[in-house]
Amino acid sequence: MNTKTQNDQLLEDNPQTYNKDNEINNSRPVQIDNNIETNDYLDKLDENKLDPKTTNLGIEINEIKEEETLSTNDIEKKLEELGDYDPTLELSNYRIPSIEILKNYGNGKIEIDKSDLEEKKDKIVETLGHYKIGITSISATVGPTITLYEIVPNAGVRISKIKNLEDDIALSLAAEGIRIIAPIPGKGTVGIEVPNKNKTTVSMLEVLKSEKFQDNKMELPIAFGKTISNETFVVDLTKMPHLLMAGATGQGKSVGLNVILTSLLYKKHPAEIKFVLVDPKKVELTLFNKIEKHFLAKLPDSEEAIITDTKKVINTINSLCIEMDERYELCKKAQCRNIKEYNTKFISRKLNPNKGHRFLPYIVLVIDEFADLIMTAGKEIETPIARLAQLARAIGIHLIIATQRPSVNVITGIIKANFPARVAFRVTSSTDSRTILDSKGADQLIGMGDMLISTGSDLTRLQCAFIDTPEVEKLCEEIGNQNSYSQAHILPEFVSENESSSVSSNLEEKDDLFNEAARIVVQHQSGSTSLIQRKLRLGYNRAGRIIDQLESAKIVGPPEGSKARQVLIKTELELEELLNSI
Repeated sequence: MNTKTQNDQLLEDNPQTYNKDNEINNSRPVQIDNNIETNDYLDKLDENKLDPKTTNLGIEINEIKEEETLSTNDIEKKLEELGDYDPTLELSNYRIPSIEILKNYGNGKIEIDKSDLEEKKDKIVETLGHYKIGITSISATVGPTITLYEIVPNAGVRISKIKNLEDDIALSLAAEGIRIIAPIPGKGTVGIEVPNKNKTTVSMLEVLKSEKFQDNKMELPIAFGKTISNETFVVDLTKMPHLLMAGATGQGKSVGLNVILTSLLYKKHPAEIKFVLVDPKKVELTLFNKIEKHFLAKLPDSEEAIITDTKKVINTINSLCIEMDERYELCKKAQCRNIKEYNTKFISRKLNPNKGHRFLPYIVLVIDEFADLIMTAGKEIETPIARLAQLARAIGIHLIIATQRPSVNVITGIIKANFPARVAFRVTSSTDSRTILDSKGADQLIGMGDMLISTGSDLTRLQCAFIDTPEVEKLCEEIGNQNSYSQAHILPEFVSENESSSVSSNLEEKDDLFNEAARIVVQHQSGSTSLIQRKLRLGYNRAGRIIDQLESAKIVGPPEGSKARQVLIKTELELEELLNSI
């Protein structure tokens, strides 16, 4: 059979397009696609037609099982099975020390000398009579150190007239420490406070044993001492929420601080409260060193928990500001308004620790001699303290500031405005009394723990409880001998602007373990000082210097409060290139 050449086919299909130039040589067949001849190519297409069986194949769809999800009821059941989170579990064997280690300085009963009471009553009536002030009745309430005489003046007598006789009554009774309360709040009487001839010491043991202290439901109860009517006076620090304390040297201020700390140590577990102790005098609070791993908080780079250096005080207070901001951020995420609501949610397992949530202990900052700090640091310390005082109350950070010099340049308007609760022991002048209490009275106290406490509008006279140094030492030993946490509570890291601008981590003098530390940080993707400490078995100071050098080399970022620093190098290859270039 003759096969037509390609030329013939072209001519038949389109005779007009033919010319000699487009004639194709007929001497051999045209080759198409890897030596397949034209006619064979068409046959190949027929052979490659799909088998009719394959065109009817169906597709099998694999079933994907949906992931099981728990209903709200199931989740609640599981949470019930787990029970509440217990923050005290890590130190579940911790026991509050026995109250019997404290001394009893009296039997708690007040001896009443009736003849002395009668004598003083007669002198008061006589003195008032000299100024033509008649009274209808007089009664006496005997307290540990003070007796309160309550008088009801005749109708028409001006109260201010009685108030002005303070010095005359003191002269007639031959006694100092006379104070007139005109009128007594909530009563239709005028009070005259007169010191007792035989004073009774109020022991800390007696106050802590009282029903008022043992059975109260306050968050942070402080048993200060006893009132004029011999009742135990207990107040909640969270309601204050900050306390300003002043008094001349030797009038009971340091004992007052020990009373506050002892009250809280006898009520709270180490997981529930932490103390930041600032002691510029270096001798007042040193006894509490023994409870460092149980109850104290400090900066990451501090060797000692009790802060005595002014620069460290500034850093610590700024660190507390960072802690405050972090706590507010957690409350915002948890939709809580205060620490109590937040911890209640956390304990009932409604907050996820993987999202940064944690149990928040109360933090109490105690500064023993504030005047010294103001003299040496001024605004550097006043500004962060004012910020804490304004904002920290809701998230469990409370301030107790004591000073022996309550002058206006120490207790400034900003400080006073944010410390509504004030305690005044005896001061040397009525000016100092007005500075601390906004009224006179503290200059008329008799000393030895005689104190006035102002919580808002009320002014109450108390005899502060007494706890001696050996008792505090014994209490701290009892706590210190028990199992503790591995270290003190660590506050967020704070780097001042001066320190950050003059980073002393000169890379020319880099640490011998710099490269090894860099590899550890990049491998774990965690810029943590404690990680370097653990892995390289270093002290905190050296590990801290290495972290600063890593920051200078742009391997880790700047500090972010209590969080680990961000690692800027993501792979070991990048790191090796960087290390070779340094």
